[in-house]
Amino acid sequence: MNRVMSQCFKELEQFRRDRLGVALAFILPFAALLIIGYAIRLEAKNIPLAIQDFDQTSLSRGFIEHLYATNQFIAAPFHSPSFPDGLDRGTAIAQITIPQGFANDAISGRGTNLQVVVDGSDVVNARVIKLSIAGVSQSWLQAVMGLESKALGVVAQVRLWFNPGRQESLFIVPGAYGVILALFPPLLIAIALVREKEQGTILQLYATSLGAAELLLGKTLAYVLVGLGEAIILILSGYILFGVGFAGDPIPLIIGTPIFLMAGVQLGLAIAIFTSTQSAAVQGIGTIKVLTAFLLAGFLFPLNTVPFPFSIVSYAVPARYYIELCRDAFVRGSGWAGTWHLLLAMALLAIAEFGLAWLGMRRMQLSD
Repeated sequence: MNRVMSQCFKELEQFRRDRLGVALAFILPFAALLIIGYAIRLEAKNIPLAIQDFDQTSLSRGFIEHLYATNQFIAAPFHSPSFPDGLDRGTAIAQITIPQGFANDAISGRGTNLQVVVDGSDVVNARVIKLSIAGVSQSWLQAVMGLESKALGVVAQVRLWFNPGRQESLFIVPGAYGVILALFPPLLIAIALVREKEQGTILQLYATSLGAAELLLGKTLAYVLVGLGEAIILILSGYILFGVGFAGDPIPLIIGTPIFLMAGVQLGLAIAIFTSTQSAAVQGIGTIKVLTAFLLAGFLFPLNTVPFPFSIVSYAVPARYYIELCRDAFVRGSGWAGTWHLLLAMALLAIAEFGLAWLGMRRMQLSD
């Protein structure tokens, strides 16, 4: 144990001496949190909507005002009354045509048809626009006309739990913690180990009779501590800038964070062991960690939408479990009852990745 701690202190001392590296190690995660927290939006807003009103009545104008009052749409020019020319020109994403007799048909209860044309090149936005226009039409009938759609036999009363205000930051920011911590600690340790290989100083470690396990544990502990420093900065920044605080028992997250960092650092070590240059290590970490954290960890896209066989691969991604753990700690607050299996999964992955790094280290020691 003393040799492991000595190796840990040596790594931390080397890390401290690289002032630029220390600055980047803590500034870049903070900058990434700012970019992800402020730039990513899941709800479409300011959608250009062109409306042609052939009825020109107070009722039709009230319907148009009701659409724009949602603050989801902005007015776009209507170029052609006979064809959705605004969509072809790219000045509008959706176009509505209100026919003549709209007000009379609505008042008499005969029903009226609106022509709604939506740009379907963006499937997600198209679905959002369709549902928004349908919802606004239904609410307008009930609020302004005092009518209800005869097609609705059942009216659902929906109540949102955990995030009733639908704050996007409560979904994005905890997920960003997992993405950022999945990338930077492995990147730092991979660069550090490959630098030692390039400079030849790693041979001095072999001469100390340190075993592969002791060497890996010492390096892992050092960069887990660095990762914990980054995690503290991220959580404090998320609370100050986005108002994301703990919703329940923080103990599972406090215990799970070192486990997650250990799993990530071990993979960084494994990649560094099998690469010979810093650029190759950076590319390997960037490709594996960024792609899996963004696409296979449930950060932006639900995991049940991931097709086979990538849905199977996602079970081997530690960020999948840590992002869920963060969202439970900061949004849901179920505590141990809903998170114990996440810690177990991360621990198993950490052990497996340590075994991979150990095999690579042993092979490197014997070859050298």
